[in-house]
Amino acid sequence: MVANIVEISEANSHLSLYRGFLKISDKEQEKGRVPLDDIVALILSAPDAMLSKMIIATLAERNIPVIICGRNWHPLSLTLPVHSHHETAGILFDQIEMSAALRKRLWQSFVREKITNQAKILSRHSDEAAASQKLMAMVGLVRSGDPDNREAHAAQLYWSALMGRGFRRDTGTNDQNALLNYGYTILRAATARAVCGTGLHPALGIHHRNRKNPFCLVDDIMEPFRPLVDALVIQIWRDCQNGYDGLTPDIKRRLVGILLQDQEGERGASPLINCIGRLAVSVKESIQQGENKLLFPKLADGGRLL
Repeated sequence: MVANIVEISEANSHLSLYRGFLKISDKEQEKGRVPLDDIVALILSAPDAMLSKMIIATLAERNIPVIICGRNWHPLSLTLPVHSHHETAGILFDQIEMSAALRKRLWQSFVREKITNQAKILSRHSDEAAASQKLMAMVGLVRSGDPDNREAHAAQLYWSALMGRGFRRDTGTNDQNALLNYGYTILRAATARAVCGTGLHPALGIHHRNRKNPFCLVDDIMEPFRPLVDALVIQIWRDCQNGYDGLTPDIKRRLVGILLQDQEGERGASPLINCIGRLAVSVKESIQQGENKLLFPKLADGGRLL
Protein backbone atom coordinates (compact mmCIF):
# COMPACT_ATOMS: atom_id res chain seq x y z
CA MET A 1 0.00 0.00 0.00
CA VAL A 2 1.19 3.54 -0.82
CA ALA A 3 0.28 6.47 1.44
CA ASN A 4 1.71 9.67 0.03
CA ILE A 5 1.36 12.87 1.99
CA VAL A 6 2.49 15.45 -0.55
CA GLU A 7 3.94 18.60 0.99
CA ILE A 8 4.73 21.68 -1.07
CA SER A 9 7.38 23.51 0.95
CA GLU A 10 9.73 25.01 -1.66
CA ALA A 11 9.29 28.59 -2.89
CA ASN A 12 7.94 29.22 -6.40
CA SER A 13 6.29 25.78 -6.60
CA HIS A 14 3.66 25.30 -9.28
CA LEU A 15 1.19 22.40 -9.31
CA SER A 16 -0.51 20.98 -12.38
CA LEU A 17 -2.28 17.84 -13.58
CA TYR A 18 -0.83 15.44 -16.11
CA ARG A 19 -2.42 12.11 -17.11
CA GLY A 20 -3.51 11.05 -13.64
CA PHE A 21 -0.49 12.57 -11.90
CA LEU A 22 0.01 15.66 -9.77
CA LYS A 23 3.04 17.38 -11.29
CA ILE A 24 5.22 19.70 -9.19
CA SER A 25 7.43 22.26 -10.92
CA ASP A 26 9.31 25.45 -10.22
CA LYS A 27 10.03 28.29 -12.65
CA GLU A 28 12.73 26.34 -14.44
CA GLN A 29 11.94 22.61 -14.40
CA GLU A 30 9.71 19.77 -13.28
CA LYS A 31 10.49 18.57 -9.73
CA GLY A 32 8.41 15.41 -9.61
CA ARG A 33 5.10 13.61 -10.19
CA VAL A 34 2.82 11.70 -7.81
CA PRO A 35 -0.08 9.44 -8.91
CA LEU A 36 -3.33 11.07 -7.82
CA ASP A 37 -4.71 7.75 -6.60
CA ASP A 38 -1.79 7.38 -4.17
CA ILE A 39 -2.22 10.75 -2.47
CA VAL A 40 -3.66 10.75 1.06
CA ALA A 41 -3.38 14.52 1.57
CA LEU A 42 -1.81 17.65 0.09
CA ILE A 43 -0.05 20.00 2.51
CA LEU A 44 0.77 23.55 1.42
CA SER A 45 3.45 25.07 3.64
CA ALA A 46 5.21 27.22 1.01
CA PRO A 47 3.82 30.78 1.14
CA ASP A 48 3.69 31.16 -2.66
CA ALA A 49 2.57 27.72 -3.88
CA MET A 50 0.38 28.03 -6.99
CA LEU A 51 -2.44 25.67 -7.95
CA SER A 52 -5.67 25.92 -9.91
CA LYS A 53 -9.32 25.37 -9.08
CA MET A 54 -9.14 22.34 -11.38
CA ILE A 55 -6.57 20.72 -9.08
CA ILE A 56 -8.65 21.39 -5.97
CA ALA A 57 -11.75 19.95 -7.69
CA THR A 58 -9.83 16.88 -8.88
CA LEU A 59 -8.49 16.24 -5.38
CA ALA A 60 -11.98 16.69 -3.94
CA GLU A 61 -13.35 14.07 -6.34
CA ARG A 62 -10.81 11.64 -4.87
CA ASN A 63 -11.61 12.64 -1.29
CA ILE A 64 -8.12 14.12 -0.79
CA PRO A 65 -7.87 16.89 1.81
CA VAL A 66 -5.83 20.03 1.17
CA ILE A 67 -4.15 21.53 4.24
CA ILE A 68 -2.72 25.04 4.44
CA CYS A 69 -0.11 25.44 7.19
CA GLY A 70 0.93 28.56 9.01
CA ARG A 71 3.78 29.21 11.40
CA ASN A 72 5.45 26.14 12.92
CA TRP A 73 3.44 23.88 10.63
CA HIS A 74 0.23 24.46 12.55
CA PRO A 75 -2.74 23.92 10.18
CA LEU A 76 -4.71 27.06 9.35
CA SER A 77 -7.30 25.47 7.07
CA LEU A 78 -8.32 22.08 5.75
CA THR A 79 -10.56 21.58 2.71
CA LEU A 80 -12.69 18.48 2.17
CA PRO A 81 -15.36 17.43 -0.36
CA VAL A 82 -19.01 17.76 0.66
CA HIS A 83 -20.37 15.00 -1.59
CA SER A 84 -17.99 12.13 -0.86
CA HIS A 85 -20.60 9.49 0.02
CA HIS A 86 -23.99 8.56 -1.43
CA GLU A 87 -25.64 8.45 2.02
CA THR A 88 -24.25 11.78 3.26
CA ALA A 89 -27.65 13.44 3.84
CA GLY A 90 -29.12 10.46 5.69
CA ILE A 91 -26.05 10.03 7.86
CA LEU A 92 -26.16 13.75 8.66
CA PHE A 93 -29.66 13.38 10.08
CA ASP A 94 -28.51 10.36 12.11
CA GLN A 95 -25.68 12.45 13.56
CA ILE A 96 -28.04 15.28 14.44
CA GLU A 97 -30.49 12.90 16.12
CA MET A 98 -27.87 10.96 18.10
CA SER A 99 -28.91 10.76 21.75
CA ALA A 100 -26.94 12.44 24.50
CA ALA A 101 -26.60 9.09 26.26
CA LEU A 102 -24.91 7.52 23.22
CA ARG A 103 -22.61 10.51 22.84
CA LYS A 104 -21.49 10.10 26.42
CA ARG A 105 -20.90 6.36 26.08
CA LEU A 106 -18.89 6.80 22.90
CA TRP A 107 -16.79 9.57 24.41
CA GLN A 108 -16.15 7.43 27.47
CA SER A 109 -14.72 4.76 25.16
CA PHE A 110 -12.54 7.27 23.32
CA VAL A 111 -11.12 8.67 26.55
CA ARG A 112 -10.47 5.22 28.00
CA GLU A 113 -8.69 4.15 24.82
CA LYS A 114 -6.59 7.31 24.70
CA ILE A 115 -5.48 7.00 28.34
CA THR A 116 -4.74 3.29 27.84
CA ASN A 117 -2.53 4.12 24.88
CA GLN A 118 -0.80 6.90 26.83
CA ALA A 119 -0.03 4.41 29.58
CA LYS A 120 1.41 1.96 27.05
CA ILE A 121 3.57 4.69 25.52
CA LEU A 122 4.96 5.61 28.93
CA SER A 123 5.73 1.98 29.72
CA ARG A 124 7.88 1.77 26.58
CA HIS A 125 9.39 5.26 26.35
CA SER A 126 9.65 6.56 29.90
CA ASP A 127 11.45 5.50 33.06
CA GLU A 128 8.50 6.59 35.19
CA ALA A 129 6.73 3.26 35.60
CA ALA A 130 4.59 4.69 38.39
CA ALA A 131 3.06 7.24 36.00
CA SER A 132 2.11 4.49 33.56
CA GLN A 133 0.51 2.49 36.36
CA LYS A 134 -1.44 5.53 37.54
CA LEU A 135 -2.80 6.07 34.05
CA MET A 136 -3.90 2.46 33.75
CA ALA A 137 -5.66 2.77 37.10
CA MET A 138 -7.36 5.93 35.85
CA VAL A 139 -8.90 4.13 32.84
CA GLY A 140 -11.47 2.32 34.98
CA LEU A 141 -12.46 5.60 36.64
CA VAL A 142 -13.59 7.25 33.39
CA ARG A 143 -17.37 7.55 33.58
CA SER A 144 -19.88 8.03 30.78
CA GLY A 145 -19.16 11.40 29.17
CA ASP A 146 -16.03 11.83 31.33
CA PRO A 147 -17.69 14.36 33.67
CA ASP A 148 -14.64 14.29 35.96
CA ASN A 149 -12.39 15.31 33.05
CA ARG A 150 -10.06 12.35 33.53
CA GLU A 151 -8.70 13.06 30.06
CA ALA A 152 -7.18 16.36 31.21
CA HIS A 153 -5.83 14.87 34.45
CA ALA A 154 -4.24 12.05 32.46
CA ALA A 155 -2.70 14.50 29.99
CA GLN A 156 -1.01 16.49 32.76
CA LEU A 157 0.58 13.36 34.19
CA TYR A 158 1.40 11.93 30.77
CA TRP A 159 3.25 14.90 29.27
CA SER A 160 5.32 15.45 32.37
CA ALA A 161 6.41 11.80 32.42
CA LEU A 162 7.03 11.51 28.68
CA MET A 163 8.70 14.82 27.81
CA GLY A 164 10.01 16.02 31.17
CA ARG A 165 8.56 18.20 33.88
CA GLY A 166 9.50 21.41 32.11
CA PHE A 167 7.63 20.58 28.92
CA ARG A 168 4.58 22.60 27.90
CA ARG A 169 2.35 21.89 24.93
CA ASP A 170 2.74 25.14 22.98
CA THR A 171 1.92 25.09 19.28
CA GLY A 172 3.98 28.22 18.68
CA THR A 173 7.41 26.96 19.77
CA ASN A 174 10.03 25.39 17.51
CA ASP A 175 11.02 22.42 19.69
CA GLN A 176 9.26 19.08 20.20
CA ASN A 177 6.05 21.02 19.68
CA ALA A 178 6.87 21.66 16.01
CA LEU A 179 7.29 17.92 15.52
CA LEU A 180 4.02 17.26 17.31
CA ASN A 181 2.26 19.89 15.19
CA TYR A 182 3.40 18.24 11.98
CA GLY A 183 2.63 14.72 13.19
CA TYR A 184 -0.86 15.71 14.33
CA THR A 185 -1.44 17.46 11.00
CA ILE A 186 -0.67 14.19 9.20
CA LEU A 187 -2.95 12.27 11.55
CA ARG A 188 -5.74 14.83 11.24
CA ALA A 189 -5.60 14.78 7.45
CA ALA A 190 -5.85 11.00 7.29
CA THR A 191 -8.69 11.01 9.83
CA ALA A 192 -10.56 13.74 7.95
CA ARG A 193 -10.34 11.71 4.77
CA ALA A 194 -11.70 8.64 6.56
CA VAL A 195 -14.55 10.59 8.15
CA CYS A 196 -15.74 12.15 4.90
CA GLY A 197 -15.25 8.92 2.96
CA THR A 198 -17.57 7.22 5.44
CA GLY A 199 -20.26 9.85 4.85
CA LEU A 200 -20.03 11.42 8.30
CA HIS A 201 -20.15 15.20 8.62
CA PRO A 202 -16.83 16.32 10.19
CA ALA A 203 -18.33 19.32 12.03
CA LEU A 204 -20.75 17.30 14.18
CA GLY A 205 -18.56 15.94 16.92
CA ILE A 206 -19.21 13.40 19.63
CA HIS A 207 -17.55 15.49 22.33
CA HIS A 208 -15.85 18.45 20.64
CA ARG A 209 -18.50 21.15 20.09
CA ASN A 210 -16.54 24.28 19.14
CA ARG A 211 -18.63 26.38 16.74
CA LYS A 212 -15.43 27.69 15.13
CA ASN A 213 -14.05 24.21 14.42
CA PRO A 214 -15.47 22.53 11.28
CA PHE A 215 -13.66 19.28 12.12
CA CYS A 216 -14.92 18.44 15.60
CA LEU A 217 -15.65 14.80 14.74
CA VAL A 218 -12.21 14.43 13.18
CA ASP A 219 -10.63 15.65 16.40
CA ASP A 220 -12.75 13.18 18.39
CA ILE A 221 -11.79 10.17 16.30
CA MET A 222 -8.06 10.94 16.16
CA GLU A 223 -7.71 11.25 19.96
CA PRO A 224 -6.72 7.60 20.67
CA PHE A 225 -4.03 7.77 17.97
CA ARG A 226 -2.28 10.88 19.24
CA PRO A 227 0.01 8.85 21.54
CA LEU A 228 1.38 7.11 18.43
CA VAL A 229 2.58 10.48 17.17
CA ASP A 230 3.97 11.29 20.61
CA ALA A 231 5.98 8.06 20.64
CA LEU A 232 7.50 8.76 17.24
CA VAL A 233 8.30 12.36 18.19
CA ILE A 234 10.13 11.29 21.36
CA GLN A 235 12.18 8.84 19.28
CA ILE A 236 13.05 11.52 16.72
CA TRP A 237 13.92 14.01 19.46
CA ARG A 238 16.27 11.54 21.11
CA ASP A 239 17.90 10.86 17.74
CA CYS A 240 18.65 14.60 17.50
CA GLN A 241 21.00 14.65 20.49
CA ASN A 242 23.67 16.40 18.41
CA GLY A 243 21.30 19.24 17.69
CA TYR A 244 17.81 19.78 16.33
CA ASP A 245 17.89 21.44 12.91
CA GLY A 246 14.15 21.79 12.50
CA LEU A 247 11.71 19.81 10.41
CA THR A 248 14.03 18.41 7.78
CA PRO A 249 12.68 16.38 4.82
CA ASP A 250 13.95 13.21 6.50
CA ILE A 251 12.08 13.95 9.73
CA LYS A 252 8.92 14.75 7.78
CA ARG A 253 9.18 11.43 5.96
CA ARG A 254 9.49 9.63 9.29
CA LEU A 255 6.40 11.39 10.61
CA VAL A 256 4.38 10.64 7.47
CA GLY A 257 5.45 7.00 7.73
CA ILE A 258 3.35 6.62 10.86
CA LEU A 259 0.32 6.01 8.63
CA LEU A 260 1.87 2.78 7.36
CA GLN A 261 2.87 1.41 10.76
CA ASP A 262 0.99 -1.81 11.50
CA GLN A 263 -1.36 -2.00 14.46
CA GLU A 264 -3.23 -5.05 15.69
CA GLY A 265 -6.93 -5.22 14.84
CA GLU A 266 -9.65 -7.83 14.88
CA ARG A 267 -8.48 -9.00 11.45
CA GLY A 268 -4.80 -9.07 12.33
CA ALA A 269 -2.10 -6.51 11.67
CA SER A 270 -3.08 -3.58 9.48
CA PRO A 271 -1.56 -0.15 8.63
CA LEU A 272 -2.68 2.68 10.87
CA ILE A 273 -4.38 4.45 7.97
CA ASN A 274 -6.67 1.40 7.55
CA CYS A 275 -7.31 1.24 11.31
CA ILE A 276 -8.44 4.87 11.24
CA GLY A 277 -10.81 4.05 8.40
CA ARG A 278 -12.33 1.11 10.27
CA LEU A 279 -12.78 3.22 13.39
CA ALA A 280 -14.61 5.87 11.33
CA VAL A 281 -16.90 3.18 9.92
CA SER A 282 -17.59 1.85 13.43
CA VAL A 283 -18.49 5.40 14.55
CA LYS A 284 -21.03 5.60 11.73
CA GLU A 285 -22.45 2.18 12.64
CA SER A 286 -22.67 3.18 16.31
CA ILE A 287 -24.62 6.30 15.40
CA GLN A 288 -26.96 4.49 13.00
CA GLN A 289 -27.62 1.53 15.31
CA GLY A 290 -27.78 3.51 18.54
CA GLU A 291 -25.19 1.45 20.41
CA ASN A 292 -21.45 1.44 21.03
CA LYS A 293 -19.80 -0.56 18.25
CA LEU A 294 -16.42 1.20 18.21
CA LEU A 295 -13.47 -0.80 16.85
CA PHE A 296 -10.11 0.28 18.25
CA PRO A 297 -6.81 -1.33 17.22
CA LYS A 298 -4.20 -2.41 19.74
CA LEU A 299 -0.88 -0.60 19.72
CA ALA A 300 1.85 -2.60 18.05
CA ASP A 301 4.38 -4.42 20.23
CA GLY A 302 7.88 -5.73 19.65
CA GLY A 303 10.23 -4.16 17.19
CA ARG A 304 7.74 -2.00 15.36
CA LEU A 305 6.93 1.65 15.92
CA LEU A 306 6.44 1.56 19.66
